[in-house]
Amino acid sequence: MKIKFTIFAVIAVLILAACAPATPIVPTPDVLAIRTSAAYTVVAEFTLTAAAFTPTPLPTETPTVEPTAVPPTETPTVAYATDPTQIALGTPGQLCDDYSYDAATIDVTILDGTQMTPGQDFVKTWKIKNTGICSWGDGYGLIYAGYTDKMSGEPVPLGTLVQVGQEIDVSVNFKAPTALGEYTSAWQMANAKGIPFGKAIFVKIIVK
Repeated sequence: MKIKFTIFAVIAVLILAACAPATPIVPTPDVLAIRTSAAYTVVAEFTLTAAAFTPTPLPTETPTVEPTAVPPTETPTVAYATDPTQIALGTPGQLCDDYSYDAATIDVTILDGTQMTPGQDFVKTWKIKNTGICSWGDGYGLIYAGYTDKMSGEPVPLGTLVQVGQEIDVSVNFKAPTALGEYTSAWQMANAKGIPFGKAIFVKIIVK
């Protein structure tokens, strides 16, 4: 009887062992895959670190171009009388002489277009007015203004003191050219230093 019980017990144990759940098998880790993954992780960390510490390049400065300096335009120097008696008080370097004329009365003799014979002598007289602030004394008179025909002109001395605001007749002795044609001669007042002033006055003749 005891032997049967033992056999029965062994069979029961075997049956129970066969019915028990099998123990799960743990897969063997892939060492190569783990190493490769770790290597990628390290490379990624180095890349991020390098990007974080890469210095930002500074902007390049554009050189400033200095403008080229333009040399100042030189003002021509005009010669003026330096004699104190010829310079207006309070206006250094400015002539105190000037004159004007009335177009209706300036030609006292020899109107423009007067006919002359070749080589004829004549006297041209103009009426002008001292409109400066200095009187005209010795050394003042007409001078040839150039750029026209002088026609052998010789100015007649003033012969008198001309006060400011005074009108006076001024004259020039001429000789008509020998060749036929129209001739013009320009003259201008000048002070005792020979410095011209005022507008030029003219004589115009026709030689026939």
